[in-house]
Formats: sequence, structure tokens, C-alpha cells
Amino acid sequence: MSRKPELRGRPELKGRAARLAQLLPTGRAQAARTPFVLLVVVLLGGGLIGLLVLNSALSEGAFQLDDLQRETKSLTDEEQGLQRDIDAYSAPDALQRRARELGMVPGGDPAFLDVDGKVRGVPSAASALRAPLVLAPEALATATAPPPSAVPSPSAAAPTPSSASTPTPGR
Repeated sequence: MSRKPELRGRPELKGRAARLAQLLPTGRAQAARTPFVLLVVVLLGGGLIGLLVLNSALSEGAFQLDDLQRETKSLTDEEQGLQRDIDAYSAPDALQRRARELGMVPGGDPAFLDVDGKVRGVPSAASALRAPLVLAPEALATATAPPPSAVPSPSAAAPTPSSASTPTPGR
């Protein structure tokens, strides 16, 4: 009879249980389980720390995205305000008012030149409600001030010989 002695602390098994018992590690294999358990714990801990770092990075990115969206909205509002100002300044009535402030008058009927040199149309002079005023660029800042409402003195109405002989700038 060949009977195997009992394994340390284990009762003798028969049949299927004996075959399964041979697959289970013995006491010496129990010591090899400790490094495996430590490896699993380290991997799980590293995974959790990695998830925490990833979550923090995503949160920081979300805050930056929120700040950039807020800044984009502010800049869009500013752009729309500036576009409204441009539209107001380029409106026909605003251009006409500014031209009158600068002393410009509406032009007369235009004439056109053909390719062969013939003139089409009859040109006419601009009808001035008041004499055009041509100012130097540095004087434009003061040109928008309203003219004085006092009646001009007779000496100011008559041109002096020195002022009549000087050419008007821009002509």
C-alpha cells in the first residue's frame, strides 16, 4: 500500500479533492504571496494617485477654459461697441455734419471725360452757403468749436492787402 503521508496539518484527501490539493501551494509558496500582494497594493495606490493628478489637471484646464471664455466674451462686447461707434461715425448724416464743421460744401454737377478726351456733361461750381474754410492740420482741433455769434466789426470784414496777397494753404 502506497499511502502518502499526511501533509502538514492537512487531512488525507481522496479523489477530486486530492487532485485540487496538489494544485494549491504549500507552506513555502505562502511566503511568495507577500511580494505579490505588495505589488498589487502599490499598483492600486499608484493608479489612484495617477487618477488624482489627472483629475486635478483636468480641473485646472476647466478653470483656464472658463477664464478664456470670459475674456473672449468681454473682447467680443468691446469689438461690437467699437463697431457701433464706427457705424455711427460713417453714417451719412454724421459725415455731412463733420464736413460742414470743416467748412466743406456739397459739390455741383460733375462732368466726365471719355477715353477719346471729350467732356460729357456740364460741370457746375459748388454752391457755398458760406465761404469754404481750409485749415492746417494742427488747427483742426479748434475748428470744431462753434463760431462766435457776435456781429463782425467793419475792419475784420474788409480784407487787408497783406492777407489778400498770401495764398490760402491747400489751393
